[in-house]
Amino acid sequence: MKIVFLEPLGLTVEAVDNECENLKRLGHEVVIYPDRKPELNIERAADADIIVESNMPLRKDFFNACPNLKMLSIAFTGLDHIDMDECNCRNILVKNAAGYSTEAVAEETICMMIGLYRHVIENDKITRSCQGQAILPGREIAGKTVGIIGMGAIGQRTAALAQAFGCRVIAWNRTKKEVSGVTFVDKETLLKESDIVALHIALNNETRDFLTANDFAMMKKSAVIINAARGPVVNTNDLAEALKSGTIAGAALDVYDGEPPLKNDNPLLTAPNTMLLPHIGFATREAFELRLGIVVRNVEEFVK
Repeated sequence: MKIVFLEPLGLTVEAVDNECENLKRLGHEVVIYPDRKPELNIERAADADIIVESNMPLRKDFFNACPNLKMLSIAFTGLDHIDMDECNCRNILVKNAAGYSTEAVAEETICMMIGLYRHVIENDKITRSCQGQAILPGREIAGKTVGIIGMGAIGQRTAALAQAFGCRVIAWNRTKKEVSGVTFVDKETLLKESDIVALHIALNNETRDFLTANDFAMMKKSAVIINAARGPVVNTNDLAEALKSGTIAGAALDVYDGEPPLKNDNPLLTAPNTMLLPHIGFATREAFELRLGIVVRNVEEFVK
C-alpha cells in the first residue's frame, strides 16, 4: 500500500521515516512530505491508500480526488475537521491519536489559569516598556474552586494538577464518574460555584454553544473561563460581551471558531482581561513523539 504523510507532524522527516521502518520492511511505500501545505493536499494524496495528517480539514473535494483511499490515521484527538459522512459512505476507516496530548493540554490549562490570574502578559508588557515596576497585583489559584466541564482523560489530569495546587475541584460530565477528590454537580451548580471554569469537552451537536450569555450571567463576576477544548463550545460573541460588560472577570483561550490566525473583526481581540494563544495546547515535543508512535501503530494494525 502507499502510505502518505501529508506533513512531518511537527518532527523531522528522518524521525518519521525511522518510525516507519517496520512498514517499509513489509513492502509498503511510505512518502513523507517535509512541510505542511493544505493547498497541495489533494495533489499529494491523489493515489494514496492511507493518509496520515493532523488537523488540516479534509472535505468532500479531497475524498473525490482520492479514489484509492482506505484509511485516515489522524494525528489529533478531535475529528471535527474530517468529513466523517464522506468517510462512512466510502468505507474509509478513520483512527485518531487518542491520549497523546493529555499531559500537554492539562499542563497548558494550569498555565493559562496562573497566567490569567497573575496578569503575566500585561506585566510582561509593563516590564518591556521600561517604565518601572509592574503594579498589577494578581491572585492565587490555591483555595479556588475549579469547575471542569468534561471529565475524560484530559479533564481528569487537569483535576489532579488543580488539586496539587490546593484547589477544590467540581465537575460536570455527561455521565457521572468516580474521580478521586472530585465532586460531580449539575451544570448550573458548577457555573455558580466555580472561580475558574475549565472546558475539556468534545465538539458535537450537543456541545456547540455549550456556554452562552445565560450561562455567563450565572457565574461569579470574579470568575474566569479557560477553554482548551474546542472554540465553538463557547459562543464567541456572547463571551466577548460578557468580558466587556464585566459579567465575568476574564478568559484564557487556546481554541477558536476556526483555526488561528484570527480574523481582524474577531470580538475577542478587543475584549479585556484575555489571554489568547494560537492553539498550542497539544504542541510539546513529548506529545509529538508520542502521537507519531500512535498513528504509525494505527496504520500497522490496519495493514495487518
